[in-house]
Amino acid sequence: MFGSNGSLRTSYLRVLGLIFLSGALFPMSRSAILDRIRSRVPVIAPSMLKCDFGNMHREIELLNSAGSAVLHWDVMDGHFVPNLSYGPMVIEKMRSMTSAIFDAHLMISEPERYLDEYLKAGCEAITFHYEAVPTASPLLRRIRDADVVAGLAINPGTPVEKIEPFLSDCDLVLVMSVEPGFGGQKFIPDALSKLRRLRELCSPETVLSVDGGVGPATIADCSEAGADLFVVGSSVFDESDYSTAIHELSALAGRQSSSFQ
Repeated sequence: MFGSNGSLRTSYLRVLGLIFLSGALFPMSRSAILDRIRSRVPVIAPSMLKCDFGNMHREIELLNSAGSAVLHWDVMDGHFVPNLSYGPMVIEKMRSMTSAIFDAHLMISEPERYLDEYLKAGCEAITFHYEAVPTASPLLRRIRDADVVAGLAINPGTPVEKIEPFLSDCDLVLVMSVEPGFGGQKFIPDALSKLRRLRELCSPETVLSVDGGVGPATIADCSEAGADLFVVGSSVFDESDYSTAIHELSALAGRQSSSFQ
């Protein structure tokens, strides 16, 4: 069919490349996405907010080489949080460059208005803030109905009890360990008690994520408290070798807290 063993191998590899690099062409199901995340716990998810925006293609190449399974996209609108970042058009342009799961963290007002744009951009996990909606369940169900991982985030000042009624609709819960909207803040220790409480309340299949001030000095405590996915900015992007940084963080996190073991 392909003329020779060499051309057969080349064509086969090209097909594999399309399968793995085009989430839009061969999208994974929600259950497959969750299985992939769970299989990689502890997951180090580099926060693209800290990458070099002038050379994002190269940044993604380096993260691919480092074996990043999840890339975390912090979307800020200048309203729900005071800063601005990127939006769905930028994320969509990056989609074909990597097989990593795209985890969109919508720090925006009225996230329900923009959901379809992030689905179209190829995001496989979409998290919005409890504080940004009148009630969380309708949007969580819309995300699940789109066969995408549904996540709910809480700010440092929001008690876990506020989101307890919505946990059955969550695939992922994100605990903010800094105030949303700014990078480089110090870790807020109260996030640990929230993680422990959520680990008690959530289904064992629910992915617990933590975002803000996560690095070598804090990641082990987050892991012990029950976190599975660790959003990391400076502790990856400020290092000269992303692969070494990610592997060292993963080793510090260990697997002691994983509910999937």
